[in-house]
Amino acid sequence: MILILPFFGWALTGFVFFIKPGYVGAYEILKVKTYSLASSPTLTVDPAWSELRYLRTVLGDHLLVRTQADWQQLDPVTKQPRAKPSEAEIRLLLKDAFSANPSRYGEIVSISDSTARTSTGVQVSLDWTTLTLQQQGTDTAWIDLLYKIHYLQWTGFKSVDKAIGFVGLILVMSLTVLGAALALKR
Repeated sequence: MILILPFFGWALTGFVFFIKPGYVGAYEILKVKTYSLASSPTLTVDPAWSELRYLRTVLGDHLLVRTQADWQQLDPVTKQPRAKPSEAEIRLLLKDAFSANPSRYGEIVSISDSTARTSTGVQVSLDWTTLTLQQQGTDTAWIDLLYKIHYLQWTGFKSVDKAIGFVGLILVMSLTVLGAALALKR
C-alpha cells in the first residue's frame, strides 16, 4: 500500500514526459533579435579576449568579449565596459524579442533589475554581459514540479531525497519479486 503514491506519481509523470504537452513553449529558447550589420566592423582585437561576438540589436551595435574571467559587453567604439541598460532600453529589447512569439509573451507588465514579468505570466531575465534571455512561465514551473515528483525529489534536501529514492527502489523491487512469486505459484 505504501507504493501506491510513488507508483501513481511515476505513472502520471512518466506519461507526461512521454507525450510532452506544453514543452515547446515552456522550454522555448528566447533570443535577442539581431539585425544585419551595416558594414564590417574594424576591430583591434585584444589578446586577452578568447572569444568575441559583434552584433546589432534594436539598441545598436554590441561587442561581447570573453576573457579568462568572464564575458563582458564593451562599447564597440571605445572598448570600455558598456553601462547596464535603462528600464526603457530593456523594455525595447524585450519587446523586439517577444515579436518572435507574441502569444507566449504578451506585453511587459513590470521590470525589476533585468527581469521582466509579462501579461501572460512569463518571467524573462536578461543577462546583459552575454546578451542572452532566459524565460520561465507557469508551464515551466509545473513541468519542473513533475520532474521532482518523478525523481523523488520531494523534500528539497539532496541527502533526504536520495534516501527516499533508495527506499522507494527497494520497495519497488520487493513488490516486483513478490508479484512474480505469486504469479509463478499459480
